[in-house]
Amino acid sequence: MRTYYSAIFGAIGGLIGWQASNLLGLSFIRSIYLSEAIVGALVGLSIGLLIGVAEGVLTRNFVQVLKSGGFNCLLGAVAGAIGLPISEFLFQLVGAGMIGRALGWGIFGLLLGLAQGVTGKSQAWKGALGGLIGGALGGALLEIARLLLEDPLLGKMAGLVLLGASTGAFISLIVTLLSRAWLEVTSGKLKGSEFILDKFLAKGHPAIALGSSPLKSEIVFPDPDIAPQHALLTGDGSRFTIKDISLSGTFINKHRIEQAQLVNRQTIRMGNTEMVYHEKR
Repeated sequence: MRTYYSAIFGAIGGLIGWQASNLLGLSFIRSIYLSEAIVGALVGLSIGLLIGVAEGVLTRNFVQVLKSGGFNCLLGAVAGAIGLPISEFLFQLVGAGMIGRALGWGIFGLLLGLAQGVTGKSQAWKGALGGLIGGALGGALLEIARLLLEDPLLGKMAGLVLLGASTGAFISLIVTLLSRAWLEVTSGKLKGSEFILDKFLAKGHPAIALGSSPLKSEIVFPDPDIAPQHALLTGDGSRFTIKDISLSGTFINKHRIEQAQLVNRQTIRMGNTEMVYHEKR
C-alpha cells in the first residue's frame, strides 16, 4: 500500500510539474542550462511535495503531511534544479540522450529519497538508494516517452508522470525491502498500513511514543481509545522494548504488559487497534 500511494502521488506530482513548467514559459531566458534548472526545480518541487505527503495521508497524520511535504518540497526543488541541467549537459557533451537523462534524474531521485529518509522513519541511505534507482529508470522512461509520442507536449507529460511514479515507487519499495523492523496494522482505521522502525532501532536513540496525538507521538493511530501517548518503544541496536504508559493498557498476544521485549510476529493491541511486529535477522 505504501508503494502504491507513493507511485500515485509521485505521478500526480509529475503531472503538476509538467503543467507548471508549461504555464511559466521560458522564452525570456537565453541560457539553456538556466532554463533547465528552473524547469527541473518546478518538477522537483511538485514531485517532492506529493511524495512527501503520501505517507502522511496514508496514515492520516497531518502533522507528518506538513513536515515531510515541506521538507521534500524544498529539497525536491534543489534536486530538480541540479538533475535536469546535468542531464542536459551530458546530452550536449556526448549526445547520449537516454543515458544523460537517466543519470541526471538519478541524481534528482537520490536527493529526493534522501529527504524522504530524513523525514520518514527509515534510514536515509535506503531512501537515497531507492530514489537513485527510481529516478534513473524514470529518466529513461521520460526520454522513451518523448521519442515515441509525436506530440512533444504529450510526450513530456507522459514522461514526467512516469518519472514521478517511478521515483516514488522505488523510494518506498527499497525502504520496505531493506527494512529490519516494522509494525503492520491488522485492525482499526489504519488497517493495512505499515510503520518502518529502522531509524529508531539504534542503541542510544531516544524512546519514541506510540499514541493518538500527532503532537505528542512519533507513530500516530487515529483511535479515540488510544491515549495521546500510549506506549514507548526503545531500541537497543538489535531489538525493541515496549513500555506501557497508559491507563487502558497495552496487550501483547492478549496479555497485558507493563514492559516487554518485542519478538518477531507478536501481536500488539492498543485501544481498538491491533498490529503485528515484524523483524528481520
